[in-house]
Amino acid sequence: MCRTMVAQVLSVGCVLILLADASVSAFSVVGWGEHVVSTDLNRHEIVAVSSGGSHSLALRVDGAILGWGENHFGQASAPDGNDYVAIDAGDTYSLAVRSDGTIVAWGVQEHGLRNLPKDHHFVAVAAGDSHALALTAHGRIVAWGENGFGQATPPDGNDYVGVAAGATHSLALRRDGTLVAWGSNDFGQAEPPTDGDFVAIACGGCFSLALKADGRIIGWGRDEYGQATPPDGNDYVAISAAGTHGFALKADGTIQAWGRDDLGLMDVPKANGFVAVDAGRLQNIALRSDGSIVVWADASAQYRPAPVGMDNAAMVAAGFAHCLALSFQGEIVGWGLNGYGQATPPDGNDHVSIAAGGYHSLALKEDGTIVGWGLNNYGQADPPAGDKYVGIAAGGAHSLALREDGTLVGWGLNTWGQARPPVGNDFIAVAAGFSHGLALRSDGTVVGWGRNDHGQAEQPLGYDFVAIAAGGAHNLALRSDGSIVGWGRDDYGQSRTPAGSGFTAISAGYWHSLALERDGSIVGWGQNWYNQAESVRPGSYTGIAAGGAYSLALVTNP
Repeated sequence: MCRTMVAQVLSVGCVLILLADASVSAFSVVGWGEHVVSTDLNRHEIVAVSSGGSHSLALRVDGAILGWGENHFGQASAPDGNDYVAIDAGDTYSLAVRSDGTIVAWGVQEHGLRNLPKDHHFVAVAAGDSHALALTAHGRIVAWGENGFGQATPPDGNDYVGVAAGATHSLALRRDGTLVAWGSNDFGQAEPPTDGDFVAIACGGCFSLALKADGRIIGWGRDEYGQATPPDGNDYVAISAAGTHGFALKADGTIQAWGRDDLGLMDVPKANGFVAVDAGRLQNIALRSDGSIVVWADASAQYRPAPVGMDNAAMVAAGFAHCLALSFQGEIVGWGLNGYGQATPPDGNDHVSIAAGGYHSLALKEDGTIVGWGLNNYGQADPPAGDKYVGIAAGGAHSLALREDGTLVGWGLNTWGQARPPVGNDFIAVAAGFSHGLALRSDGTVVGWGRNDHGQAEQPLGYDFVAIAAGGAHNLALRSDGSIVGWGRDDYGQSRTPAGSGFTAISAGYWHSLALERDGSIVGWGQNWYNQAESVRPGSYTGIAAGGAYSLALVTNP
């Protein structure tokens, strides 16, 4: 079912612009900045996957890399190109091998992790916490990075066929099936069994695993959660380890998990047909035989990964550190920081609009009612009853809504009066900043209220505004001629709007701003610590949303 959705409500980091019908185009979600998003994973074209701390990588059949998840250090911002043959995600950095045998790294630059070896014969890489390993085509191991425990001092020899890196120890597999380990050994993690016949290896935080040719798994090292005690059986074909848990892939394509069981990391998919699995510290990833992937993560107050394979997004909303997407079928998916359940939307396919605030979320249903979820310490996620609503906006800890009769209602934190909008019945749009609100009247004027220490609640001059957006403490307004006006806080230049009159949409994040041009390009300005304000040109973008320190966009895929 295709719904027509009108974007009259522009909250903090929530903007919708639809330029094509869902029946002829597919819409993917992309994101950049502190959180990288990629829902356009070409579900049937992935050939390898890797999960790090709170980010993941996927290698496509065409040799391109996709990254998503936490990106504080740039670890999820995969490099361009389509000549990659191997990938590995560390905790805060990533590695890849090109078809010419060279290595590329991105993310954290500390501990000498960017001091890459200059050889041109590498075939595999392994990313530890603060050190890295690489294997040449000739069977030699090269290491770099932190070496306080000797973890980056590999043994000599040219008969190695596999490497694995843990927190502060390393493991290698020889061609004859024997093992060698080095580095920290306070839990015996660097003391592998002395027999042979091993075919695969994996390193967790302070433990190690090895797979024998007969399908059995051997474990050793730290074992307080049972992570070094793998399950019995002899039908395993692959292994993976991270932090305090381990995974094994069975011959029937199912996944077996063991280790720490209080973070949701053991909630492996209950299905067969998997051909690879990789364990990360806070999220895990598995690859199906059809080239699609499944991701699951820490269920506590940690980072939830982006949804994958969603190719019918109609709307995106960016909160401070969580994201929402609404499909054309009216279903909502959420990802990002989820400590208060703000990224866990309600079930159902009758939603027509979404809004993401500081740590809470809202959705408008097709019957005109509103639902809320997430942090509710001021009642911001507890919307009023009634079924006459046509728009919603979520601020820092308050919420606003527009009724079909043109009046406004607010609820939640009201320290500066931000939850008490002005009286009137001629409003056509509403937006919520962190501690202030904006509304657009039918005569094209804008009114503001709430906290005003940076002038964010002031009213701009003019009678020709057609859209509004409220950020942390700054605002944007779009004129009918396509030009943009900005006001409020400007310490990062977030209120200094670009010149020109070809803009069709605006979005204000907490410290940065975005605008969509008529040609489908995106212009960004303001704080750019994580590249969240980077301009994206050219493109087939149809919607934008600016969050805390990241940005989202809708892309039309022919």
